[in-house]
Amino acid sequence: METTMRKPVALITGANGEIGHGLLEYFHKKGDHNLVALDLNPMDKQLRPLCHAWMTGDILDDDLTERLVTEYEIHAIYHLAALLSTRAEFAPETAHHVNVNGTLKLIKLATEQARWHGNRVKFLFPSSIAAYGLPDVETKTKVGRIRENDWNFPITMYGCNKLACEHLGRYYTFNYRQTAAKWTSSGVDFRAIRFPGLISAVTLPTGGTSDFAPEMIHAAAQGQPYACFVSERARIPFMVMPDGIKALISLAEAPEDRLTQRVYNVGAFSPTAGEVRDYVLKAFPKADITFDPDPARARIVDTWPADVDDSPARNDWDWQPDYDAQRAFNEYLVPTISRYYKEHPDRK
Repeated sequence: METTMRKPVALITGANGEIGHGLLEYFHKKGDHNLVALDLNPMDKQLRPLCHAWMTGDILDDDLTERLVTEYEIHAIYHLAALLSTRAEFAPETAHHVNVNGTLKLIKLATEQARWHGNRVKFLFPSSIAAYGLPDVETKTKVGRIRENDWNFPITMYGCNKLACEHLGRYYTFNYRQTAAKWTSSGVDFRAIRFPGLISAVTLPTGGTSDFAPEMIHAAAQGQPYACFVSERARIPFMVMPDGIKALISLAEAPEDRLTQRVYNVGAFSPTAGEVRDYVLKAFPKADITFDPDPARARIVDTWPADVDDSPARNDWDWQPDYDAQRAFNEYLVPTISRYYKEHPDRK
């Protein structure tokens, strides 16, 4: 009787972030998901009508998990909540607890839900190029585009956390309790994307390790000088937020029998920091952008690939970005950010 009373839903953690916003809007328009949104902070009032329900709380809170179990039948989890890279370096043990233990807790929840309602639970996980770790710039330049199984030697706690969670997802999908006398699947259908640096025109940069690109644009739009914390020749792949949301949805909707792996690279464009500056100067000719590398942060960026090989994503679920570098800057980033500061002159 209890099972029939629980409501079938998709759970989105970290729902107040921009990926969360994009998913809520997409699924609301599609109309085939009841959404439960979870975040540490109260949900944006404009987004609450898009949700079947929203909760404020910590993914590690046992009482909150119990409430989810009691009230809902969960068929998909989009686990966006995380302690991000810069903060993770200041509190690595806390980052591990939130990022790894929190993910494990939700994977366990997915396992229990699959057992109760008899359907596989999709578990979508945003991983990161921070999972890579190349030893030096010379090697980075030589090897070029990196495949998913190459150079998995992260030097940040955030990267270690993401890599660990990828392995947990594979384990629960394929090998959970594999020595049991009568083996049965966990019921978890884990799928992860290793995102490049994500650039949003809507949310403000928060000091992340890949935020030098959006920081340049925001400073130029405000008429403020900016000293970039990486060198002019530093190169990593980037993607604008609309393509990031598109990638996550595309992977979620891909037929499982087409997937040849569980962790996928996605790429869009891969400029140097100097090339990013050039794009910004075309839009803001008077911008004052210089380079003053911070040794620690610049070293981290130098361990990430110059570009990624995303051919498995293109072959398995037809991945194709909508924005190359020119379109990203000219049609999305520069006009949207410029409009933001015109509408909010007090924030310059």
